[in-house]
Amino acid sequence: MPGLPSFPRRWRARVIACAMAGLCAASAAAQSSSEYELDRVVAVVNDDIIANSELDVRLEQVREQLRQSGTRPPPPDALRRQVLERLVLRRIQLQVARDSGMRVDDESLNRTLLRIAEQNALTLREFRDAVERDGIDYVQFREEIRDDIMIAEVRRRRVENQINISQRDIDDYISMMESRGAEADRHRYRIGQILIAVPDGASSEEIDEARERTQRVLGELRAGADFANMAVTHSDGQNALEGGDLGWRPASDLPTMLADAVLRLDTGDISEPIRSASGFHLVKLIEKQDSERQMVRQTLARHILITLDALTDNAEARRQLGVLRERIVNGEDFGELARIHSDDPGSASRGGELGWTDPGNTVPVFERTMDSLAPGAISEPFQSRFGWHLVQVLERRDRDATETSRRAEAQRRLRARKIEENTQAWLRQVRGEAYVEYRLDE
Repeated sequence: MPGLPSFPRRWRARVIACAMAGLCAASAAAQSSSEYELDRVVAVVNDDIIANSELDVRLEQVREQLRQSGTRPPPPDALRRQVLERLVLRRIQLQVARDSGMRVDDESLNRTLLRIAEQNALTLREFRDAVERDGIDYVQFREEIRDDIMIAEVRRRRVENQINISQRDIDDYISMMESRGAEADRHRYRIGQILIAVPDGASSEEIDEARERTQRVLGELRAGADFANMAVTHSDGQNALEGGDLGWRPASDLPTMLADAVLRLDTGDISEPIRSASGFHLVKLIEKQDSERQMVRQTLARHILITLDALTDNAEARRQLGVLRERIVNGEDFGELARIHSDDPGSASRGGELGWTDPGNTVPVFERTMDSLAPGAISEPFQSRFGWHLVQVLERRDRDATETSRRAEAQRRLRARKIEENTQAWLRQVRGEAYVEYRLDE
């Protein structure tokens, strides 16, 4: 599901050691704190609160992430405020989700946890054991995942479902990129960003203050300050706690004003301040790499499908296909038998032909079986979620899919860009509409 938590990316070496390490450390720290300190309110968010103990848990998680990435943490007060603002924004999104009637039942939550466990080659029981071995409260962990699912769903409904990319949009986008020259499509860029946010409806004084703050940050960067550390300390962007790292992107994945700046930068350079609806941006080009042409191996195949029903179980479907395979091997025409016997309405009338297929266009078991066959060969009967199949490979070819991939990539980039821009606009809106009172200094 889009927008699920980032934890699984760090569960390869040690399933969740650094993703949720803060739960252990914060628990130990909490035991030595006074009851007042544990329960002290550090922020009021509409009709909800954020307690100091929750902030401590998040702080330890972020410190562990910074240690893992080698990023020097900012001063404690700055980090504390940065993390608290992230918690506030998270709480607001959960409130919007709940006010909209969104709920995540235990069955849906268990399916998500099972999927995460399977991605790490674990059963759900083994996954739970791994979580608990790292000293993490599994019940609390489950609720974190439940909240992440709700946030992903509210963003999908409020932002992603409102985005449509037409063929005209793709044509215009490709034309725009061509007008810039081939540079943007030949390279991918790893970008860092520091955003000094300007709220919606900001006064001229607030805008001037944000501009001056941006210039001060830029001055420190030009004097040698570490970009990642400055992002953690000063940035209002969603990637601030990752050192402002936006990851690898083509320039066309970025808003136009940022892309234009990136194309003018050399590796290691930092842009002048860039104004957008969100505020003032400072962009650093961390790395650049070449892109490649896209060649794909296509397969022309045909198949016969026998589906299961009240009269046809697995054994009967397999028996029928075994008989059909024997008849084909003995000289009968595959296409004619497919027209008569195949239960696939989309291909039976064409003699079972599926047309030229690209990698990933069929379900995995079908693709694996098809890829194992030489042209002209016929598989043994095998099962997929659609039923039982015989497949014959007719021909293979290598095709330059650069243009097709280019359009698909253009659509993906346009959608990703609009999701990012619209998500930021929506977050600014709900943040501006919320009542937030900080009590860090009490």
